Amino acid sequence: MFTIGHGTRTTEELAGLLRAAGAARVIDVRRYPASRRHPHFSRQELEHSLPALRVAYEWRGEELGGRRTRRDSDGAGPGPTRHPAWRNASFGAYADYMDTPAFRDALEELPGDAAGEEPAAIMCAETLWWRCHRRLIADALVVAGCEVVHILDERTRQRHELHPNARVDEHGRPVYDVGVQRALLDRTPETVRSSGTTPPKR
Repeated sequence: MFTIGHGTRTTEELAGLLRAAGAARVIDVRRYPASRRHPHFSRQELEHSLPALRVAYEWRGEELGGRRTRRDSDGAGPGPTRHPAWRNASFGAYADYMDTPAFRDALEELPGDAAGEEPAAIMCAETLWWRCHRRLIADALVVAGCEVVHILDERTRQRHELHPNARVDEHGRPVYDVGVQRALLDRTPETVRSSGTTPPKR
């Protein structure tokens, strides 16, 4: 499975990066798949433009999109979060959401996508994966036994590794509670370096 952020690219540039990596399908995980600044990346546009560029498209933002709140995580059970290592509130809320049946059901379909005849790429808006909820989806996929590679540009791809502040619980799910006292998950460059991955020069 690949991941990619569309950023400020053109549709043609996005499709070129995907095809160069061998990804023939985009799984859009934006919860709200529209952009005033980049209208060519709206769901309605991509449903037509990407297939014309030999890249299939599907939207799964309802089940896998970010911008979650604790209200979205009712299925995770009552009580405090199981993921206190996240200092970034939005990532913490998404980690809580990952404990819900809705997320788990959606995730089960993704490793099959990667193993099929058409390798897929999870797509969101943010170019840098460590600033996006794709990093949490990637953790969940890695725990499930799927190899995940982040596409950054035409020269840079990074294989995903489980975050050092995560462990795998008895149900085979990531829990972010390791080293809570020293967690620096909101400081993304340092976090990436500590996990053995160096962010690209910008």
